[in-house]
Amino acid sequence: MKKITVFLLFVGLFGNAQTALHNAGNLRIHNEGKLGFHTDLINNGIFDENEGLAGFYGENTIDVSGAVPTTFADVEFATFVATVLRTTVNASNNVNFISGNVLTPRDNASVSLNFLENSFYNGEGDTNKVDGYASITQKSETTFPVGDFEQLRPLILRSEAVNSFASCAYFSEDPNNPSTFTTSFNTTNKEVSLGDISTREFWRLEGNVPSTIEISWNAQSDISALTDDPTLVIPVGWSKALGQWVSLGTNAGIGDLTNGIAVSETFVPDDYEIITFGTGGQLLEPLDLGNYLVTPNGDGRNDALVIPELEASPNNKVLIFDRFGLKVFEKTNYVDEFDGFATSGNVPMNPEKGLPSGVYFYIAYLYDLDLEFQGFLYLSARR
Repeated sequence: MKKITVFLLFVGLFGNAQTALHNAGNLRIHNEGKLGFHTDLINNGIFDENEGLAGFYGENTIDVSGAVPTTFADVEFATFVATVLRTTVNASNNVNFISGNVLTPRDNASVSLNFLENSFYNGEGDTNKVDGYASITQKSETTFPVGDFEQLRPLILRSEAVNSFASCAYFSEDPNNPSTFTTSFNTTNKEVSLGDISTREFWRLEGNVPSTIEISWNAQSDISALTDDPTLVIPVGWSKALGQWVSLGTNAGIGDLTNGIAVSETFVPDDYEIITFGTGGQLLEPLDLGNYLVTPNGDGRNDALVIPELEASPNNKVLIFDRFGLKVFEKTNYVDEFDGFATSGNVPMNPEKGLPSGVYFYIAYLYDLDLEFQGFLYLSARR
């Protein structure tokens, strides 16, 4: 029979009387076996083929650390304060949150309570959940049992395929001044179609599979600071590529100003740094920008075609046609450039003097707002 050597050492930590179970060999909980931790665990050996129950119990904080992640089948957390994970703990079956939070470092997303393929959990609540990062392996759907010290703030993830790995943490912080990020996420830096962005909270979600999410708000979310209409609430994300807040959904928020749910469209989590609540903003009145007078005579009034609404959509295009339908002007990202001169088409009569007086037809595409407008302008030719 092959011998397996197990080194179990009880050592003092940090110069105080706290002891720790130090595994430097090969430790295993067999089927129907139970192992209760009333002291810290330092795992530098093999501790990953467990079949029974492991529990963390006590009135003090219990630390789990070491160079090697531990994998439990069934694990329960019943501490008065918290169980602190300084290295990842995997769960292959049932996680039971009884009392006390499971803390992971918010400045290190690689450490988490990780739920493996067939695992599940129960008992989560405001005082017993993951305060930090929770993660999944080989799952396509989950509800991350995350929050801060005082409240459970879950995020529901539904992916189009199985995630080899995905993780999530909740931050009860202002995105403009996050405590554990090297950069800030300016809530005034956003695509023009958005209204206000929450400064009360955000989630960090990592994963490379196209997914949808659901996040819920409560009284502490202070949605009334964003809008008085909860149907305008949507998930928004800080785009890594654009360096600004963008919409993650067009579905209307469900609920009231105190409690509700926002649902996203499909997106890839890894494309965004963090996620929070925003509003869809107030769109322009549809299909009518009015008619304009253009008199390019240098008097400072109506010298160019100025459409104020285009400021809300820098990503735009303006086309102008004469009364015969001939396109005489085209400009992408238009900013007051049309002053009576043509940029396309067969220009009639003295092109150096500009287009002749008359009525012209325009179309304005506001791509940022997914809107299209049309109208007329009267051009008084140069003298």
